[in-house]
Amino acid sequence: MLTDGIIFDVDGTIWNSTPIVEDAWNQALSDNGYSERVTAKRLQGLFGLPMDVIIRDILPDATEEERIAFAPKCFKYEHEFLERKGGIVYDGFEDMLKILSEKYPLYIVSNCQAGYIELMLTKTDFGKYFKDHLCFGDNDKLKAENIRIVCERNHIENPIYVGDTQMDANACIEAGVPIVYASYGFGTVESPDYVIDSPMGLVDALKD
Repeated sequence: MLTDGIIFDVDGTIWNSTPIVEDAWNQALSDNGYSERVTAKRLQGLFGLPMDVIIRDILPDATEEERIAFAPKCFKYEHEFLERKGGIVYDGFEDMLKILSEKYPLYIVSNCQAGYIELMLTKTDFGKYFKDHLCFGDNDKLKAENIRIVCERNHIENPIYVGDTQMDANACIEAGVPIVYASYGFGTVESPDYVIDSPMGLVDALKD
């Protein structure tokens, strides 16, 4: 596998924050008068979608105005809960970063809200490994477009993207970037270009 830049997804690829986000969102829902509740498993199936789509799924009977009003409250609770206790980093991920950052520039592109990547980097102390990052919350652009933007502004000619869902794979197809399927994450990918079953598997794949 040849590349001059590796782009990573966050949830299901770098860490699993869904147990913490479950508690945060359920508290936000309760405190704001909603009877709906979410589970970590349900969130794993939703993460990767833009946040407005996720909130629409969680609050199907709310009006669009109510969803728009709830979103910042939801983000506030999530940020506060993750500030106290970060997500669960996948085993071997930092070992992989230490090795690969010596040879390759590393990046992050996600469909998350603004500030989420920065929070993850602070809680994990992974900021020193990454050259750039971009998300939907930064510019209201979806993953495929943000992959292209990161590649253009960092002069990446042969990128690869590491993600764990078919949504990631679809974005890669649209962006014209190979998908490395992190099978240890949340979802499945029908026809990935490469498959790794652990973070350190990426080190081995890049040796081939």
